[in-house]
This record gives sequence, C-alpha cells and structure tokens, in this order.
Amino acid sequence: MAYLGVDLGGTNIKAALVTEEGKILREASVPTALPRSPETVCDDIVKLCTELASGEWVEAIGVGCPGSVDRGRVLYSNNLNWHDFDMAEYLQSRIGLPVYIGNDANVAALGEMWQGAGKGYQDVLMVTLRTGVGGGCVLDGKIVSGIHGAGGEIGHMPVKDDEPIACNCDNHGCLEQYVSATGIVTQAKKFLDMDDCSSSLRDYECLEAKHIYDEAKKGDVVANELVDSTCKILAKALAQVCSVIDPEIIVIGGGVSKAGDILTSRISTFFKEYAFHACKNTPIVLAKLENDAGMYGCVKSLF
Repeated sequence: MAYLGVDLGGTNIKAALVTEEGKILREASVPTALPRSPETVCDDIVKLCTELASGEWVEAIGVGCPGSVDRGRVLYSNNLNWHDFDMAEYLQSRIGLPVYIGNDANVAALGEMWQGAGKGYQDVLMVTLRTGVGGGCVLDGKIVSGIHGAGGEIGHMPVKDDEPIACNCDNHGCLEQYVSATGIVTQAKKFLDMDDCSSSLRDYECLEAKHIYDEAKKGDVVANELVDSTCKILAKALAQVCSVIDPEIIVIGGGVSKAGDILTSRISTFFKEYAFHACKNTPIVLAKLENDAGMYGCVKSLF
C-alpha cells in the first residue's frame, strides 16, 4: 500500500511515493514556474503523480500548500498568488483518487512528528524560520488547522504594537517581522544605520541571516545582540503558545535553523524565563527532515 505526498513550494513541486511505514519508494520534482494559474500548476502535479504512481496501487494523495487552506480550498496564498481555489476538487476530478490539501507548515509538523525530530511524540509544536515564519501544531497525532484553516499561524502573532511597517498579512508587529530570515536582516540594517559601532556585519555588501548567525558564533558583539534579541522575541512567543497547547516538544525548522545550536540553546534559555512553570523544560530541538518534512506529513495526513 502506497501514498503520494506532494510539497508545493514557490520554487519547486516535490512529490514522493511513500509506503505506510514511511519508506520513500520514488521521488521527483519539477519547477513551479510562477506566476501561473492554479489550474496549470495542478496539471503539473497530476503529471508528476501519474509518473510516480506507475505500476503501484496508490490509496490517496496529500498536498502541502502555502497559505490558508480550508477543507481542500486554498483561500489565499501569498506565495502562489492564489485566491479561493478549490484545489482538492480540481485534483480529484483529474486523478480519480482521494485528495487531502493542508497548509505546508502544518503538514511539515506532522512529518517531523512521524519520521523526524518529533518521532515518538504525539504533541508537537513546529516553527519554520525562512523568509517568513510558519508554524504547525500537532496534538494527539493530529494537525490542529482550526475552523478557518489558520491554526498554527505563529508567524502572525502580534508581538509589537509600535511597528510602522506592515507585515505581508497587512497587520503590524507580527512575529515574522523580527525572527524570520528577512526580519533579522531588517533589524540588523536598522541597528547599523542608527549606531556607528564597529561590526563585521558592515563588511557584507548583501547581508543575509546566515551572516549574522555566523558572525555571532565568531564573537561579533552586534551580531550576538541581534541573535539574542531575535531568540528572546521568539522564545516569548513560544512560551505563550505553550501556555495554550502544552506540547511535548518544540521543533525548529526552515533555512534559519541551519544556524544550529546557537539558535536552539538561546531560544531555550529565554524560553525558561517566560514559560509557565509546567512548560519550562519542554525540549526545543532542530528539525531533521529538512525539505522532505512536507512530503512525509502529507502522506501521514492520509491515514
């Protein structure tokens, strides 16, 4: 018995044929090639799935899609520029198999719970730190997507009241404006413009989040202050979420997580300061599956 998991990203569409035990039999990818209509992107998904399923009995297909997803309908995806598209119905009509559509960060959390850093746990909170900030909550082994498909949208928790710049969601002061890859760079540039202190960060013509974490590891004072500020804001947000859902483990993923222990150790330190006493020792670990988390999670969501 096999299932198809599809991770629909802004750059690539990745798909895998996976067994119920979590073994990947075959996988492939094609460019998403945006901007395109949802129908043409879905036609590529159909083609990819058909090729991967050749000669196999496939039970169902799971798709992770960026944006707000409600019962198979993509309400809005900033990454894809899709609005109110019934993706599940479109794919089912062309593939003839049951199709599940979930938010990409939610299914990534499910994937990490099943085969990654959260293996062995049933209650997992995952945060993905990339250009933006995604989140996924898995409780009792099931994704918490919410009535509007907005469950786990940790990146859009309001954390500051006086932020003049709007977030991508049009609100102000969202978590992702400070702790995402884009956010920490924005904060770094703002600090360097306001202060004439010496810092190796000034040596980079095109400053990236990786540079900030790398220079912090080397001892740069400004870089360390920025990392501390970022981790403190994120830790406080995580403490607030944990007061509501009380997970067994917190998993940090996304490109920024490649910074490694400097990230998890500092988040953990600040988390203990903010967390409710019963949650203070919740483990905070790095994700393991990287770009495969979404595909695993899509498959797990099917059974």
